[in-house]
Amino acid sequence: MNIVITGASQGIGYATAIELAKSAEHTIVCIARNQQRLVSLKIEVEGINPKTTIIPIAYDLTKLSQNAEELSRSIKGYIDKIDILINNAGLLYAKPLTELGLEEIRNTVEVNYFAPMLLIKQLLPLMGNSSHVVNISSMGGFQGSVKFPGLSVYASSKAALASLTENLAEENKNSGISFNCLALGATDTEMLREAFPDYRAPLRAQEMAGFIAYFATHGHKFFNGKILPVSISTP
Repeated sequence: MNIVITGASQGIGYATAIELAKSAEHTIVCIARNQQRLVSLKIEVEGINPKTTIIPIAYDLTKLSQNAEELSRSIKGYIDKIDILINNAGLLYAKPLTELGLEEIRNTVEVNYFAPMLLIKQLLPLMGNSSHVVNISSMGGFQGSVKFPGLSVYASSKAALASLTENLAEENKNSGISFNCLALGATDTEMLREAFPDYRAPLRAQEMAGFIAYFATHGHKFFNGKILPVSISTP
């Protein structure tokens, strides 16, 4: 399979690439800002499964809306079809709205909503029957879930991503492409530890990644246009 993962240099994205590499022979395009970590991922995956190819692309998703075709051109330089797109990248500033700077607000929306939307727009021509788009949202953006101070922009941007998923499934219902959204509960990642240093998440990144890898490769057989909470806690 040809797979694209954003936010692949750490946390759930990194671990998901590892889990996918264990299961079969894949070509995985891994996108993140940190080139050095992407190279480390490539080396680790080659040690696990030499038949899986990691293609590292260093890119800052806060810049994607300024040139939406730039990243897609890089991806198309390596693969001509996409079986799975995992929009995993996320950005979180744990601050009340009144304390957030405009750049922080803009960057949050760029990474959590605009980047997945624009990437899907650019890469849809490479997808076909049985392709699967998996958008990674959060329980913070899941309607009716408990809300917490300091997460208004993050949570609402993730809620927008969930709504986008439902609408794209309807727009593309005759294409054979499936669109689903996983609203993840608290998981032990660098981003969560930085935002909430005293909180202890119930799941490790590797555990969540195992589920995401399975869902990405099999979930389209059972779901389309769904927002699925993946949580044993709230959030």
